[in-house]
Amino acid sequence: MRPKKPASGQDKAEEFMAQARREQQGRMQGYRERALKLFPAVCARCGREFEGKKLAQLTVHHKDHNHDNNPPDGSNWELLCLYCHENEHSRSFHEDWYDVTTAGEEEQKPSTTFKPFAGLEGLLKDKKE
Repeated sequence: MRPKKPASGQDKAEEFMAQARREQQGRMQGYRERALKLFPAVCARCGREFEGKKLAQLTVHHKDHNHDNNPPDGSNWELLCLYCHENEHSRSFHEDWYDVTTAGEEEQKPSTTFKPFAGLEGLLKDKKE
């Protein structure tokens, strides 16, 4: 019999990722089950109702986008269908990408000090005179 070879770096990385996926799945299953007990099986955005096999299309959305913030009263959760959940996350992605402010946030000041029309008024006055 041959002795076992020590695990390579690739094998260790794969095992680590597999363990992380199992732990994440366990956490997700825990708060998803609690959310389904707390809230009706209805999408909070579009109002679609789910039952039976279609219940798998209902997901838990974390309002503050922190997946580790899972209060027992469910105050950080809302149930969203797959489509509304995707829309919610892509909306925040597009706001970040296009630097759009959302309601309640202060408007960002321009980062430039260049004023292209600063001397225009003086030039127009000179032409009129």
